[in-house]
Amino acid sequence: MKRFIPIAAILFLIGACGQNEKYNGNQVNVVGQEISYSTGETTMNGYIAQDENDFQQRPGILVVHEWWGHDEHARNSADKLAELGYVALAVDMYGNGKQATHPDDAMKFSNNVMSNFETAEARFNAALETLKNRGNVDSTKIGAIGYCFGGSVILAMANSGADLDGIAAFHAGLQLPVMPQEGVKSRVLVLNGADDPFVTEEQVANLTSGYEDINADYQYISYDGAVHAYTNPGADSLGQKFELPLAYNAEADSLSWEEMKTFFSETFADTEM
Repeated sequence: MKRFIPIAAILFLIGACGQNEKYNGNQVNVVGQEISYSTGETTMNGYIAQDENDFQQRPGILVVHEWWGHDEHARNSADKLAELGYVALAVDMYGNGKQATHPDDAMKFSNNVMSNFETAEARFNAALETLKNRGNVDSTKIGAIGYCFGGSVILAMANSGADLDGIAAFHAGLQLPVMPQEGVKSRVLVLNGADDPFVTEEQVANLTSGYEDINADYQYISYDGAVHAYTNPGADSLGQKFELPLAYNAEADSLSWEEMKTFFSETFADTEM
């Protein structure tokens, strides 16, 4: 199903179970641990989250960080995915757990990866294989989510034909090293702020028309009033500190997460969660 949906972000109440309880009533105990993996001479420091009380094979989901690097925002998302029954790996695209403390460094780190897409592919695929090789992961059911830079990474990977079942990109940059082309295997969900100054109407049109041309299964949803980094509770302070158009938007954050949950429930519909 292909949709382009500009919507107003409307706060609504969503019935949900408690944080430590699965929908089927079984207790959930999410545990997270740091994990190292490598490609070439580069070591990546990731974080894997899972329910230690669940002994069945589960779909795996990669979490790709913002341009600041592998941080608590990515790890928190991995924990939340584990609460839903997935095995989630928050990846490290910069190597050695490197983090930026200034936008200039973040730009440098992200450009070093995305300007040479072979580097991005190698690091993403190293994380992908690490996740697939986990004993409690069903290697035939793999998804990915990404934020900002990470959203760009997973869109480019999907566009290049990566072996993914579904991706959800939050406030993703749309200047991509690889645009939609024949061979896209993944379902695609893009969840951007309608007022994100880093995303132009032309970029949106180029991406969505590219998916239309190849009859891809995609959705593009934009949230009125949301700007860049709307899912990150730390966005306001970062925006003020560095005079950047970043802001957390609780409504868009909640709505987009629910949209993602539905998306993966549909993608992995034959898995009992």
